[in-house]
Amino acid sequence: MKVVILAGGFGTRLTEETENRPKPMVEVGGRPILWHLMKHYAGHGFREFAVALGYKGEFIKRYFADYALLTGSLTIDLATGGIERHGGPKEDWQLHLADTGLHTVTGGRVKRLAPYLREGGTFMLTYGDGVSDVDLRALLAFHRAHGKLATVTAVRPPARFGGLVFQGDRVAEFTEK
Repeated sequence: MKVVILAGGFGTRLTEETENRPKPMVEVGGRPILWHLMKHYAGHGFREFAVALGYKGEFIKRYFADYALLTGSLTIDLATGGIERHGGPKEDWQLHLADTGLHTVTGGRVKRLAPYLREGGTFMLTYGDGVSDVDLRALLAFHRAHGKLATVTAVRPPARFGGLVFQGDRVAEFTEK
């Protein structure tokens, strides 16, 4: 099961943090929000990620390209250029970091990730700041049991920036920001 992460927005509601980096790279507890999000999915067995990049996407690329080199200890053989890692976290994640355009809207970003997704296959999708404590295995089981095209998780308190109108446990309407 692949996980799509939308990480290309401008993060305008968090400007003081996102002027120099994308919102998913804002740190919480010494790690980027994106890392915490991926750690949660990996904890439920979902370890392949297709990340839709846009605004300052190079920060996300650089972080994960350097991740193995900047965690733990290293032995470097200057004669051969060989590098051997010692210790540090060893995440068993596969990442597809795709440039999806600076001004691309949400649906366009998902469409541009199609080469990384199995046609017609189920995948999970979240925003790059969508940290939660949702039991993702239970969510997937719920989705499959109901045979719907999509399943959405949401919080019921009114949102300042958009929300959902429910009829029972079904989404009847999306409200905009």
